[in-house]
Amino acid sequence: MRTAGRAEWTKLRTDAGNGWLVLGVVALTVAVGAAVAMTARCDAVGCGGDPVRLSLTGVLAGQVVVAIVAVLMVGNEYGTGMMRTTITAVPHRPIVLVSKAAVLSAVTLAAGSVSVLGSLLVGRLVQLGRGFTEAHGFEALSPTDGPTLRAAVGSVLYLVLIGLLALGVVVVVRNSATAIGIVLALLFVFPILAQVVPDPDWQRHLQQLAPMTAGLAVQTTVDVDALPVGPWQGLGVLALWAAGALAAGGWLLEARDA
Repeated sequence: MRTAGRAEWTKLRTDAGNGWLVLGVVALTVAVGAAVAMTARCDAVGCGGDPVRLSLTGVLAGQVVVAIVAVLMVGNEYGTGMMRTTITAVPHRPIVLVSKAAVLSAVTLAAGSVSVLGSLLVGRLVQLGRGFTEAHGFEALSPTDGPTLRAAVGSVLYLVLIGLLALGVVVVVRNSATAIGIVLALLFVFPILAQVVPDPDWQRHLQQLAPMTAGLAVQTTVDVDALPVGPWQGLGVLALWAAGALAAGGWLLEARDA
């Protein structure tokens, strides 16, 4: 396992494109979060804003880059035929998938932590001037505050789970473009369906099942009781999606030729 993990880390870091993509996760997440923080405004008590979630809006953009990194880890190997070499070097195929998942999780954890902390720092600096003040019922953002800490940790775990979901999907379909399309559909089609379905009960069920909507509930710090699914329960829904994708990928990796 240690040797396989070292090999996966070597493959990931020696591809210059991956380095730029990981930097892109950080830059895009912080930039989008900063843009939203600078445009959001609270002019009176009860304005209904959630400054923590607003600051972490960039996670919506960063997750796409995380998914691309995950897909390319496997898709490039299938595209070039390198996967046959990988399987020859590590005949026990579950170890191949586990080592890829471990390396991807570690890299995403690091990039996600920097992204989330950077987004909260920018939000803290910007939002006081946008009306999110004690006079309007808001305290300055602090990562040590309970709900804020939960949103921050949950957002990092969310990015890790998105990466694992994408990894499982690409192992199933063995094609980068198809895998990215499937992952983006899973993330964004459910929220669209929830908007167009007229029945409120079905809207709520779709929001509870949607990997992105449910997973991002962990960012909410205001009116948590109004959520269709609880913060940690929502993250659990995303974890089930990721586990299902990885289980399917692992089974097919064993059952099919490389």
